[in-house]
Amino acid sequence: MSEKFQVAIIGGGPGGYVCAIRLAQLGIKTACIESRGTLGGTCLNIGCIPSKSLLNLSENFYKAKHFSNLGIEVGTIKLNLKKMMKNKDESVNILTKGIEFLFKKNKVAHYKGTGSFKSHNQISIVDDKNKEIVIEADKTIISTGSEPVSLPGIKFDEKVIVSSTGALSLSTVPKKMIVVGGGYIGLEMGSVWSRLGSEVHVIEFLDHITPGMDKEISREFMKILQKQGIHFHLETKVNSIQRKDKITTVSTTNKDGKKINFTCDIVLISVGRKPNTKNLNLEEVGVLLDNKKRIKVNNNFQTNINNIYAIGDVIKGPMLAHKAEEEGIALAELIAGQSGHVNYDIIPGVIYTYPEVASIGKTEEQLKDLNIKYKIGKFPFMANSRAKAINEPQGFVKIIADEKTDKVLGTHMIGPNAGEMIAEIAIAMEFGASSEDIARTCHAHPTFSEAIKEAALSVDKRPIHS
Repeated sequence: MSEKFQVAIIGGGPGGYVCAIRLAQLGIKTACIESRGTLGGTCLNIGCIPSKSLLNLSENFYKAKHFSNLGIEVGTIKLNLKKMMKNKDESVNILTKGIEFLFKKNKVAHYKGTGSFKSHNQISIVDDKNKEIVIEADKTIISTGSEPVSLPGIKFDEKVIVSSTGALSLSTVPKKMIVVGGGYIGLEMGSVWSRLGSEVHVIEFLDHITPGMDKEISREFMKILQKQGIHFHLETKVNSIQRKDKITTVSTTNKDGKKINFTCDIVLISVGRKPNTKNLNLEEVGVLLDNKKRIKVNNNFQTNINNIYAIGDVIKGPMLAHKAEEEGIALAELIAGQSGHVNYDIIPGVIYTYPEVASIGKTEEQLKDLNIKYKIGKFPFMANSRAKAINEPQGFVKIIADEKTDKVLGTHMIGPNAGEMIAEIAIAMEFGASSEDIARTCHAHPTFSEAIKEAALSVDKRPIHS
């Protein structure tokens, strides 16, 4: 007899494992199926966590090389890439084991293998030895995440032509790296290898980097990265990537129609991700997909099949780990008869470069398209005492508020600890705060967060320190 569960989750990434734990907390017998040997999905194993480890370590390496400018005399700074990679892997290992512990603590059944549907209520699980077992579930949640997209006709070999996965595990620092795509992932990985000594060139098809971001922030961000030594080639199309005699050539055409060839050691293709909806046998059960191969769901994450649900990167919305987690918790609570909800207007996005970039809510461009009148307050970190004291004066905070009501509609910032500071705005927006609410809230001194208060004051044209 196959084991029966109230809910089974296919995929143990941020959405899946969080959903499983919450379901178990609510007294629901839950199973989670993960094809990797470890839990945590792309984010923990080959995405968010290892990339943040390398971003932090490479930033420390870069700063250490410039200690003498601050009056700290040290010997020759050397890079030990093997140790750096080992440190990254240890961080991942500790966190994946932590999720296994949480599963045991909450009595979530963990199945290692590839899950697919045999019927609406039956799931096949095939392990790495090709052994199959079948479990039954009253309800099933699909949370299988996403995978990198390459360019047409170009395949990843994860050695020379790499995705973010390969870029996290290079054994040597490339002399020259071409990054195809000027989005979050490409710029983070490009920053890592640039700091470690690689000559990095970013090729972007559009006329700006970080598509979808507030363009004022995007322009400032590119200027800062250029000062750090990263080269940008905008409005440039990649035609082909050829490898011959250990030389890789990226052939491009720029906006003027001029053909330019780039030779390099490594090509990182970072042009987006696609949902992992293949090999689930969705056709067998009749689950409908949209034209981007995402699973169609209603407001309660339910597919066209009543007892099958989907969350995270396999459905519409930003492919972000924290978005998937919020959906996982909301769905668990809905299944338990509670009122789960996700506010999609208030989901922060962060780029973990140096300095960090963070954004939440509407951009100026979006508000113009919606014909919503707004006012803006800005404050530069150059005028922030904490940032000046520690020599991190780059960037600014920009708060956008409704012209009539003063309700905060969006905030965009580039500067030190921006990824942490955006949480203040998320809470403020969740409670419908006005810019005046933020401006009248006491912020500790000296802190980076004072830049948020000053930007809020600036909305009403009354900043104190600029």
